[in-house]
Amino acid sequence: MTRIAAVHGALAPHRRTQSEITDMVARTCLPEGTDRRVLDRLHRSAKVGSRHMTLPLERYEELDGFGASNDVFIAAATDLGAKAVRGALHAADLSTSDVDLLIFTSVTGIATPSIDARLVGRLGLRPDVKRLPLFGLGCAGGAAGLSRMHDYLLGRPDQVAVLLSVELCSLTFQRDDSSMANLVATGLFGDGAAAVVAYGADRSERPDETVGPTIVDSRSHLYPDTGRVMGWDVKNTGFQVVLDPQVPDVVRRYLADDVEGFLGDHGIKPKDVTAWVCHPGGPKVLHAVTEALDLPADALDMTWRHLADVGNLSSSSVLHVLRDTLAERRPPPGTPGLLLAMGPGFACELVLLRW
Repeated sequence: MTRIAAVHGALAPHRRTQSEITDMVARTCLPEGTDRRVLDRLHRSAKVGSRHMTLPLERYEELDGFGASNDVFIAAATDLGAKAVRGALHAADLSTSDVDLLIFTSVTGIATPSIDARLVGRLGLRPDVKRLPLFGLGCAGGAAGLSRMHDYLLGRPDQVAVLLSVELCSLTFQRDDSSMANLVATGLFGDGAAAVVAYGADRSERPDETVGPTIVDSRSHLYPDTGRVMGWDVKNTGFQVVLDPQVPDVVRRYLADDVEGFLGDHGIKPKDVTAWVCHPGGPKVLHAVTEALDLPADALDMTWRHLADVGNLSSSSVLHVLRDTLAERRPPPGTPGLLLAMGPGFACELVLLRW
């Protein structure tokens, strides 16, 4: 099995309260003189207290077009990604020369050479390190990245892999766009990164009790006729969010069968799971997950706290929740856990853990 050695999170430098961000969105997204009560209600209902932003708030009003936003993404993602990877390797007591595979996932900017390539020289990774940049997985990217890391290490159990997620969601906010989808997104998403270090079964860097869980298995499910539920429309101004109100309904329709079938294949029932590491897709989605899986009232407390503290960090969020679970609420050794996230496609990614 794949062993998770360390998880490290990093946040963008400018922390702002939800009300400060709402004021910025009102200035940049709403036509002059528009009643902002709908915006205020949407941002309050997100249950987010504060978020971290890549730029000072006044800079968002100055960004002019996709190119300018993406240039900021490349520079900031490289800086924040380097910080996350260094922190994870330090926590795992490994050096950059130990890394055999670097996986990078993001859905909030593009770069060629990719961000992972730019980090090789900056971090001092080996020039023969394998790289796997992933784009388009959205909020499911952290879970999917863990799954692909596990697939790789099953075939190369003597190696070390790093998964890096960087999501600078604020750079995708659309100026002069008062659509419901954009107003919802501007109230929910924040900026951050996370890195996970893992190694294969033939390596034993430290005693098992000092590191994270093992990855037992993973499963993906792409749901039919849901291509316009979530994603981007690529415009001259950048990534315009596609966010359908039916997302919670899709969760209620499909998630229970997915989870119960996946766990059942390993002889596990949902009641046996000692930690639910869930992506914070927003209040309505979290209520739908709790309802669909018939979870105890406190099962997603760590996820709710993350949402309130920093908002939804897209693919990075579920990795932050995993980090906090390890640090603050580590389950009993040997018990099963489930990490889950959903994203564009519309798709679900499940990762079975053993603590």
